[in-house]
Amino acid sequence: MTAATRAQLWSEVAGSGPPVVLVHAGICDSRMWDPQWKTFPRAHRVVRYDMRGFGRSPLSPGRYVPPADLIALLDKFALGPVALVGASMGGGISLQVAVARPDLVSALVLVGSGVRGHDWSDHVKRSWTEEEAALERGDLDAAVEVNLRTWVDGPDRSPDEVDPEVRGRVAEMQRRAFELWLPVGDAALEEPLVLDVGARLGEISVPTLALVGEHDVEDVHVVAERLEREIGATRVTIAGAAHLPNLEKPSEFDELVLAFLAEVEAA
Repeated sequence: MTAATRAQLWSEVAGSGPPVVLVHAGICDSRMWDPQWKTFPRAHRVVRYDMRGFGRSPLSPGRYVPPADLIALLDKFALGPVALVGASMGGGISLQVAVARPDLVSALVLVGSGVRGHDWSDHVKRSWTEEEAALERGDLDAAVEVNLRTWVDGPDRSPDEVDPEVRGRVAEMQRRAFELWLPVGDAALEEPLVLDVGARLGEISVPTLALVGEHDVEDVHVVAERLEREIGATRVTIAGAAHLPNLEKPSEFDELVLAFLAEVEAA
């Protein structure tokens, strides 16, 4: 596997204490962690960053490996072992790092996480098809709205039942990702670091917290149950939230995660 040249990923660090890295979802960028940026650095050295093709990190043609980029970031800040807090796609990336480099990971917080190899439902596959069709006809607004309906609203809520500020913030981040990706297209080739991570979850032995929003798609609940079963993760459902509970229910999210990290650090 040949990766593209090392990316210039936007990142920032705040606070002092046990290290924590925040890994954003695929419909967002590092700005999704704005609520936690006010709270987590009070007790931790916290790093957040934009993956390639998100927020303030460019995307270039060539092969690239997001988990390898995360490992390079840990090296840059001389972090490790570190607690990885990964949302959605960021959770899947964190799982690959935990399998490939267990020496770098002290704990995992997986928020609405995916896992490579999961057989996604027809509901989610239809949303991907709708998104692709909208992008092919150049309708970014429609492509953004598909993702808002699927992930921010969830399958059992209407848009008017969701905080419009949360919808607006995610829409801005998702649109930015489309604007970065579309000029590059298929010339950027993403590759995994651990191809069979789904079959190797049992190798992960660090304390793990799996969080899922009550209103998230059924697939995410299924993955969380799998993480509980195969890793021994503590699984918690956050009421009144969908795929991004840290934005919809920041106080509840912070309480759960910070208490979990404190327990890990005290062990």
